[in-house]
Amino acid sequence: MKINPIIPWQGGKRRLVKELTKNIPEHKCYVELFTGGGALFFMREIASKVEVINDIDGELVNLYRVVQNHLEEFVKQFKWALVSRQMFDWLKNADTSLMTDIQRATRFYYLQQLAFGANTTSRSFGTATTTKPINLLRIEEQLSEAHLRLSGVTVEHLSWDKCFEKYDRPHTFFYADPPYWKLSGYGMEFGLDQYQKLADLMSSCDGKVMLSINDHPDIREIYKAFNIQQTELAYIIGRKVESRGKKSELIITNY
Repeated sequence: MKINPIIPWQGGKRRLVKELTKNIPEHKCYVELFTGGGALFFMREIASKVEVINDIDGELVNLYRVVQNHLEEFVKQFKWALVSRQMFDWLKNADTSLMTDIQRATRFYYLQQLAFGANTTSRSFGTATTTKPINLLRIEEQLSEAHLRLSGVTVEHLSWDKCFEKYDRPHTFFYADPPYWKLSGYGMEFGLDQYQKLADLMSSCDGKVMLSINDHPDIREIYKAFNIQQTELAYIIGRKVESRGKKSELIITNY
C-alpha cells in the first residue's frame, strides 16, 4: 500500500524512492535503521512479511507509536488548534516533561509540519507563497492510511547498531539512511567512525544492506569494496546558495 510519509523530514528520500525500490532484494524481514520520515517504508508498493522501523529520536518514535495505536485520541488534540506563528512558538517552547505520549506526539507533528525546511533542531515557523499550510481539519483523513500501514509493524527506539545486531538474519534486508557526512541540522553526532562501523557490519553480516548517502570522497573510500551507484537530485530548499542545486547521491549495497 503506497502512501505519503506522515511528516516532512530533513534529508527525506521521497524523490529517491523509485531508485531505491529497484535495488531491494528478496527478503522476509525489512528493517529501517534510521527511519526518519520513512519515505521508502511508506511509499513502497508492497509491504514485507515482517517489518521493523527504528530511530534514535524518541519524539519521532513516539509519534509513530501513537499514530499506530491511538489515532482517534491523537486527532482530538487538534480540535482547537490553529495554524499560527504564536501557537508554533508556544508549542516549541513548551515543557514536555508533564505531557502524555499523545500530547507529545501532537506537539511534534504540529511543529514538524510547520517548521521551515522540516528542521528538527532549530525550528522556525515556515512561510511559503506557493503551497498551503497543513489543513488541521483533515488530519484524520490524511493519517488513516498511515494508521493501517503501521499495523503489525515493530517500532523500535534503538541505536542503529543495536538494531542491526538484533535483526541480522540471512532473510533480513536492511535499509540505512544515516545523517549525511559533513552536513549539519540532524541534531546528532555521527562521526566517520560510525560510517566505518556500518561498512564493517555490511561486510560481515548475514543480511543484505542498502545504504543511501551523499557523495563524498571519504564515503567512497570507506565503501569502495561494495557496489556503488550514483544518482543526482536537485535541492531547492535552503537559505544558503551552496545548499541548493544538483547534488550527487550514492546508493551502496553489499549484494
